[in-house]
Amino acid sequence: MANYELNIAHLYGNLMNTYGDNGNLLMLKYVAEKMGVSCHTEIVSIHEPFDANKYDLVFFGGGQDFEQLIISKDIQKKKDSLINYIENDGVMLAICGGYQLLGHYYMGANGEKIQGISALDHYTLSQENNRFIGDIVIHNEEFNETYYGFENHNGRTFLGKGERPLGKVVQGQGNNGEDQSEGVIYRNVFGSYFHGPILARNEKLAARLIRLALEQRYGEELDLPYLEGQTA
Repeated sequence: MANYELNIAHLYGNLMNTYGDNGNLLMLKYVAEKMGVSCHTEIVSIHEPFDANKYDLVFFGGGQDFEQLIISKDIQKKKDSLINYIENDGVMLAICGGYQLLGHYYMGANGEKIQGISALDHYTLSQENNRFIGDIVIHNEEFNETYYGFENHNGRTFLGKGERPLGKVVQGQGNNGEDQSEGVIYRNVFGSYFHGPILARNEKLAARLIRLALEQRYGEELDLPYLEGQTA
């Protein structure tokens, strides 16, 4: 029997699921069950409000430019509630397109400007006739953890004020192929270009997200034996 519960919002889950990103939800559930935590997941999509007080963790996956353009218009209606969630230390994992839409804007491959919600201070440019594709390895010095994954993106993201990278690139291209950064951490928001999905190969990161969500919900550091030796 589960000792704790978490409510998870899958933001635009019916539209943003590139390269099997939904596998991150399966991994969260798998790790949570090992920790004695029951997860309840529901999709929050177009024309549906986002209730910042209802969810303990939000997952926002990746998509193609067409889907992102549709979502960029709808997500403006959720902007205030999402920013409220983030600024109150709500836990979120955002992958690829979801990561981009949390920032100011994303320049699509055809030159169109896809508006984000400016919840985070990054922006994303496109590449001409090029993509970053291949295995990627990064190291997070703060947590002393190494993460493994696969990247496949045209976007080049540049971090801004208050943001720090999820990790430093050991192998691969990362956010932009220039500054050795990959992904983002802002408060309790974790963003990345990792597909694969990211949590399937990085169980420590899944455990970290769950622990943070539990601490936010229950207001204290909980005694979860499974986390011993797993997270800093």
